[in-house]
Amino acid sequence: MRVEEDFGGGFVRLKSSEAEKRQAAQDIRSSEDIVVELLRNSRDAGAKNIYLSMHKEGTERILVILDDGSGIPADMTKRIFQPRVTSKLDSAHLDKWGMHGRGMALYSIKVNAQEAAVCRSEPGRGAAIKVVTDTTSVSEKADQSSFPYFEETEGTYSMRGPKNIIRNASEFAFDCRKGVNVYCGSPTEIASTLYANGLARIPASHRLFSDIDAANMSLTDLAALAEDASSLSACLADLGLVISERSARRIMDGEIAPLPTLVERLAHESFPKPSASEGHAESATVASTILPAAPPSSKVAISQDDLGEFSAAVAAAFSHLAKKYYLADTEPTVTQRGHAIQIKIELVRDDQ
Repeated sequence: MRVEEDFGGGFVRLKSSEAEKRQAAQDIRSSEDIVVELLRNSRDAGAKNIYLSMHKEGTERILVILDDGSGIPADMTKRIFQPRVTSKLDSAHLDKWGMHGRGMALYSIKVNAQEAAVCRSEPGRGAAIKVVTDTTSVSEKADQSSFPYFEETEGTYSMRGPKNIIRNASEFAFDCRKGVNVYCGSPTEIASTLYANGLARIPASHRLFSDIDAANMSLTDLAALAEDASSLSACLADLGLVISERSARRIMDGEIAPLPTLVERLAHESFPKPSASEGHAESATVASTILPAAPPSSKVAISQDDLGEFSAAVAAAFSHLAKKYYLADTEPTVTQRGHAIQIKIELVRDDQ
């Protein structure tokens, strides 16, 4: 079944399928290799935001990558893991990680993984892909916690640190920083980031008072439509991220902070810090010349008096709606949860 022609003396010509399988097994040697291929796949799909969830259970490495790229048609979600299947007939190209567009990357991942599947994808709305490997057969660096740093040598800065998953993802994020935002963390951290970024992109007025057409939204923004912890947990599970309802509640309450992009982390964590005597040392300012400025990170604390005044304004606005739909003039509950203000109004029929 594996041989096309037997020449005798132990020499054979392999069938194409067998040769491809052996080459595919060679292409992927580690978890880090898988991450790079998944990131390149999302980038080439036109994604502007890529979310990489990574965690380990025993000897299993679980990776989930979500993006807002061009997505995958329903009839192709299994075929993309077959050899020589590609969307890059005329756009194959060579980058620092090798040739991309051979139609072998996802096949190579499938051959080496215990599980490789599209969790969800919609054309024009993005994709979510999950990969599970056994680290006893697909190796990875022992140190998966160290974040990379920049080292200066004769005026040139080079990225250093173990070539672990986050180092590979950081190198990719740095090289693609002009067109792609990359987030990397645990499932809960990625879930919080998806929720926060979705809230930031969808106006509050749309979420509270309008019918949003979820069918036209990017998959990476859907978490922001969740009304409670149960629906948030279910939405994320549909995208391959399994988190508990308790964690979902903590996310909605602002107790689990969203992640900065990897490039933002590099800018603020990875450059040498000046000593007290150096003052405004070049090593401390170089980050600002090649990486984005630090995003504001301080939490806005709104006073109870201002929340009370805002609550009264919401109540007045709701009063008009209540009269139109024959509802009781219910007092709204306005609370600050982390970086968000939550408004809750019970809809009760006015029987009078």
